[in-house]
Amino acid sequence: MLPIHVTNESARLRAVVLGSATNNGPTPTEEEAYDPKSLEHIKAGTYPVEADMILEMEAFNQVFQKYDVKVYRPEMIENYNQIFSRDIGFVIDDTFIKANILPDRERELDAIQYIIDQINPKKVVRPPEEVHIEGGDVILWNDYIFIGTYKGSDYKDYITARTNMQGVQYIQELFPNKIVKAFDLVKSKIEARDNALHLDCCFQPVGTNKGIIYKSGFREEADYMYLVKLFGKENLFHITRDEMYNMNSNIFSIAPDVVVSEKNFTRLNTWLRDHGFTVEEIPYAEIAKQEGLLRCSTLPLIRD
Repeated sequence: MLPIHVTNESARLRAVVLGSATNNGPTPTEEEAYDPKSLEHIKAGTYPVEADMILEMEAFNQVFQKYDVKVYRPEMIENYNQIFSRDIGFVIDDTFIKANILPDRERELDAIQYIIDQINPKKVVRPPEEVHIEGGDVILWNDYIFIGTYKGSDYKDYITARTNMQGVQYIQELFPNKIVKAFDLVKSKIEARDNALHLDCCFQPVGTNKGIIYKSGFREEADYMYLVKLFGKENLFHITRDEMYNMNSNIFSIAPDVVVSEKNFTRLNTWLRDHGFTVEEIPYAEIAKQEGLLRCSTLPLIRD
């Protein structure tokens, strides 16, 4: 049995699913793009190539080896994007929740079934069909579960809206003892700089009491203020519109004082070091072109 356990974003990591860029398939057509950032790079001819993405993911894997983290990889599917394992499932406490993702991506779940089979089946759940929720929208902070959503009446028109209010309610019912807080996110189908695809694109806690935040990613100022009050303004690193676009809030914690970050995030990495963090810098700018970064590529299974 795999003793899954995750209660926050930064406790010492012991086991994780890291996505894979191998056999990633051809560059998608414009019609196949899931998000505005991928679309931008498809149009510009700068969409990332498989060899570069494999190197980036291997650099990430090396950091996990350095810290003695058990790494699982999805089984290989021919010509299929399997980088973003965060979307397909997530662990809260000792429960594994299978996500209802975009139907085109269902096979990604099959590729990690061999891992799910090692978990106590009583602790594996799948929400009903009308419940939409993706791991990028779910952020754990001990007694709190923060969930990104989109409350607009045009939800169904947005392929970038991945978690609905039924998803929030489902988690509330599953974890009645937690404080579940929904955040209404800004969505755009056409401008990646104004699209918070998931909550972790505009907010993520680091360490024991700090966080990275993008104020304009929230549709309601009250949602932003909620986090400012909870964490304290002096503990939050505010990122700019361009830093949000480059996914500065999508780094990944291996321990309360160890963070994996993109090597070009100069301002953020300096701030982290100034606050006592060890920053493991790796190249991840090619994968970032698909509107996902380090947190998106990981599915933590066990944290202390």
